[in-house]
Amino acid sequence: MESLALLPLNGLSHVRGEQAPPLSDKTIAQWLDHTAARWPGHTACVFSDSGVRWTWAQLRDEADRLAGALLQRGLTRGDRVGIWSPNRSEWILAQYATARIGVVLVNINPAYRLAELEYALNKVACKAIISAPAFKTSAYLQMLQTLAPELLHCAPGQLEAKRLPHLRCVIRMGDERTPGMFNLPALMAGSDAPAVAKARKIGDTLTCHDPINIQFTSGTTGQPKGATLSHHNIVNNAISVAGAMGFTQGDRLCIPVPLYHCFGMVMGSLVCTVTGGTMIFPGEGFDPLATLQALHDERCTALHGVPTMFIAQLDHPEFKRFDLSGLRKGIMAGSPCPVEVMKRVNVDMHMRDVTIAYGMTETSPVSFQSAPSDPLHLRVSTVGRVLPHLEVKVIDAAGATVPVGQPGELCTRGYSVMRGYWGDDERTAETLRDGWMHTGDLGTLDAEGYCSVVGRVKDMLIRGGENVYPREVEEFLFRHPAIAQVQVFGVPDPKYGEEVCAWVVLKPGASATADEVREFCRDQIAHYKVPRHVRFVSEIPMTVTGKAQKFLMREAMVAELGLAPKA
Repeated sequence: MESLALLPLNGLSHVRGEQAPPLSDKTIAQWLDHTAARWPGHTACVFSDSGVRWTWAQLRDEADRLAGALLQRGLTRGDRVGIWSPNRSEWILAQYATARIGVVLVNINPAYRLAELEYALNKVACKAIISAPAFKTSAYLQMLQTLAPELLHCAPGQLEAKRLPHLRCVIRMGDERTPGMFNLPALMAGSDAPAVAKARKIGDTLTCHDPINIQFTSGTTGQPKGATLSHHNIVNNAISVAGAMGFTQGDRLCIPVPLYHCFGMVMGSLVCTVTGGTMIFPGEGFDPLATLQALHDERCTALHGVPTMFIAQLDHPEFKRFDLSGLRKGIMAGSPCPVEVMKRVNVDMHMRDVTIAYGMTETSPVSFQSAPSDPLHLRVSTVGRVLPHLEVKVIDAAGATVPVGQPGELCTRGYSVMRGYWGDDERTAETLRDGWMHTGDLGTLDAEGYCSVVGRVKDMLIRGGENVYPREVEEFLFRHPAIAQVQVFGVPDPKYGEEVCAWVVLKPGASATADEVREFCRDQIAHYKVPRHVRFVSEIPMTVTGKAQKFLMREAMVAELGLAPKA
C-alpha cells in the first residue's frame, strides 16, 4: 500500500517524507567505530591509482593517527582545516580524522585557482591546509607559495602570511620536502599512542549537531558561500540515500565523482561508512577507461556519476572488453538524464536499479531520490520522491504553496538543512527562512509526489555537473581593464549539457580578443567557469528598468551556434 506520507497534502505541492527509520544521533567518528567493530576485516576502501587498500579497522586506525597528529600541531575543536586534493586516500583520512576531534573540514575545489583559494581560506579563517602537490594543470604548492611567499623562510607550522593571515600550517602530501611545509607521512609517523588516545577521548565529547564540514557553493551574487554542515546533516542524508538505492554491506561502490563535493563525500564515502560497504576510487579524477577498469577488476556492484560520465564510459572504444555484469545499482545526478542514455545504462551496464537523485549542498545534499522499482519514464522525467524526515513545498513569488502540477520554487525543511553560510548572516537569512531552505530551483510535484525540476529561479547553469553562477564569473571579468560591461549565461552543449557564454562590451578605445579574455581567467577561476563562447557587442539588451535580458542573448547565441531546434 502506498505511503500517505509521500503524497501531496490537500492537493497542494507540499510533501513530507516517512518518519522511519529513526534519525541517527551518532557522529561520523562513532559511525566509523561502529562499522570497524562490526566488520573489522572487511575492505573499506580501495584506491586504484596508489594501490592503497584498507579494511575498516585499518581506515579507523590510520584516521586516528592523523587525528592525533593534528592535535600535536595545535589544532583544536572548532578550528578549520582545508583539504585541497583530488580523490586520494589522504582525503578520506582527513575526512575521518577531523571528524574525530571536532575540527571543521573545509572542502576546497581541486579546480580552484588563486583568487578562489585566497577567498576560501580567508573567509572561514583556515588555520591549516592539507594539500596534494598538484593535479592536472593545477600546481597546488606553487599557488600556496604565490599567496604566501613567507613559506620560503618560515619554520613549518609557524606561517605568518600577509595575504593569508589566519593560516599557520601547511601540510603537503608525499615525502618530497618543501620549505615551510610539513610532510603528511612524517606527521602521521610521529603520532604516538597518547596523541591517538587524546583524539579518541575528544571524539567522545562531540555531539551530532556540532559543525563538522564547510562546502563552498557559488552564489548568484558575489563570492562563494560556505555552507556549514553538521554530523547530523550528512550522516542522516547518507543513511537515507543508502536506503533509497538499496545499498548494503555486501555492495562495492565505484566513486569516480569528486570527494570535495557532497556526491563523493556524502553519497559515496559516508554511504559506505553507515552500511559497511566498500568504496572504490578508480583514479584521482574522472577517466572513463580507469573507471571501466575498476568496475571490472573490483567487481563493483554500484556506480555513481553525472550523465556525461556514463556517456563517456558507454562510448569508450574499449567498453565491450570489460565485464560489468556485477553492476546493479548506483546514482545518476547533477543534470537530467536523456532517456536513451538511461536505457543503455540499464542494459549495457546492467544497472537496472540505478536511481536519480536531486538536492543541493545546503541540504546535505539529497532531498529527492527515485526508487529502483520506479519505471523508466519516471527515472528520466523526475527526480523521484522526497526522502524520509524531510519536507518540501513548491511556492509562488508571493510565498504561497502552489497546487499540484504548477511550477514554483522548491523549498526544503528538515534535518538536512545546513546550519547556515559561514560568517554570512545576511545571505543565510536570504535563503533560510523559518527553517525552509529556498533552493532557487523551479520544480513541480505531481499527484503521486514525484518531483520534476524544470528550471532555475535565477540564472545558474550546470556545466558537466558543475554549478556555474553567472554573477560570480561576471564580477571576476569586470576586473579586466578593457571590459565595461559583461553578461554571462548558459547555452546548450551536447557534451556538457550547458556551456558558459559571455557577452562583452569594451570600454571606449579599448580592444581585446576572446582568447585574451579566456587567458585572463586562466589560473584565476576554475576551468569550468571560463567562458567557452565570448562575443563582443556594442550594447547589452535591457528592460526599461535596466535589467539585462539574458533570454534574448541566449536565443541569439543558440541561433548563431546552430543549436536552435528544427521547426
